[in-house]
Amino acid sequence: MFSRQNRMIAVLYMVGDSLLALGSYWFAYSARAQLNPHFGLLWFEPFYAWIIPLIPLMWIGAGLASGAYRDIIEEDWRFVFWGPLKVCAVCSLILFALTFAVKAEHISRLVMIFFMTSDLAAMIVFRLLTRHFGGALREAFGGARSFLIVGGTPEALEIAREIESNEGRGLKLAGFAVIGPTEPEGASLEKSFSHAGLARRYPVHALAELPELLRAHVIDEVIFAVSRDALESIEETFRVCEEEGVKTRVLLSFFPHVISRVYLERLRDMPLLTFSTTPENEFLLLLKRVVDLVMAAVLLVVLSPVFAILALVIRLTSRGSILYRQTRCGLGGRRFMLYKFRSMRPDADVQLRELMPLNELDGPVFKIRDDPRCTRVGRFMRKFSLDELPQLINILKGDMSFVGPRPPLPEEVARYERWQRRRLRMKPGLTCLWALEGRNKLNFRRWMELDLEYIDTWSPGLDWKILLKTIPVVLLGRGAS
Repeated sequence: MFSRQNRMIAVLYMVGDSLLALGSYWFAYSARAQLNPHFGLLWFEPFYAWIIPLIPLMWIGAGLASGAYRDIIEEDWRFVFWGPLKVCAVCSLILFALTFAVKAEHISRLVMIFFMTSDLAAMIVFRLLTRHFGGALREAFGGARSFLIVGGTPEALEIAREIESNEGRGLKLAGFAVIGPTEPEGASLEKSFSHAGLARRYPVHALAELPELLRAHVIDEVIFAVSRDALESIEETFRVCEEEGVKTRVLLSFFPHVISRVYLERLRDMPLLTFSTTPENEFLLLLKRVVDLVMAAVLLVVLSPVFAILALVIRLTSRGSILYRQTRCGLGGRRFMLYKFRSMRPDADVQLRELMPLNELDGPVFKIRDDPRCTRVGRFMRKFSLDELPQLINILKGDMSFVGPRPPLPEEVARYERWQRRRLRMKPGLTCLWALEGRNKLNFRRWMELDLEYIDTWSPGLDWKILLKTIPVVLLGRGAS
């Protein structure tokens, strides 16, 4: 399915799920009132009214964070059952946590249980119905699209197979057009297309026939999947499609990209074909920043007694400043001042050169077990990552995030290989995938690969998964040195 179509359907599911959640809440409240006449008659009475505006926000937010709306594939049973289960589970935890936090003892737990179970059932039934009647609904609302593919490349056949697999969503393959005449090779070309894993045979036309095909047949879109050398020969055909008002798409597989995401952006009226190897969803990135700000501000307040105790202990047990400041490389290589509680002697940087032969890690990083430069308090702080707490200030300032590749030193970046520099294209963080595989036990290459894997698969749900799995790793002091 095309990404824009997938996003549109995802929005419809968000609206549907929000309405179902509100309806389930009304049903749960009404059912509870029937069981107990003294419970109340109005589902929007003040004790419960504050929940109503939260419901759509929580359901949409939980769905986006869990990836329930990322790929809408009604045929996949995981979409039908697993997506609603994740959304309801997350929202249940949030609602129960809120009622506990505000000490809302008047909120009926039975209403909440009715609410969640009925909403889960409603979301599953909703997906089963759209799975069964979705094709007919799309056709009734004009969702059917007919495609002609220009080109005989392997990519053209792959596009054809993808269109066939989405026939239930209203996509229909009208045939192929190839550059040059189809005779006398027409029969053999048609035969080769028919043996390419397609469900049926499709007509194969010469590209010169396209103007007549557009007049004689219903063709909504033309997809050009040709080689780079053939681009010039399709210029006139492209103009014909534009004049006819037929939507055209050009496959860009001939560009030398492997992991980039390609999309069209406009700078005023100038169309720019954009290749990006980092997350580009501005809404989700803004959500990540908002979560970072709120969490950092709350933790700075909550942990202020811990900050005070650690600062006092550092001051009493060793000479030197309480905070250690170090220049690090952030997003895009931008330099910023990173803050840590000082865990080493004041002359630690001077002694580094002498200790270099003892380095236990490969690559342009330095780490040794039982570093002699550490103070007694510093060794304890490093074991449980307490020395990293002042980086909440870096998160508040926008230099860092809670989850992301660790910020490297400028001299380390200078020794990176080209492919390793891509890790600088995501804002650095306190923890990332490497923290779950043993922290300092990893070799440098595996560390870099995990950072790039995080960038390529990033989502808000992945951030939360990493954060939750990091907590026991830090509390137990695993892999730290």
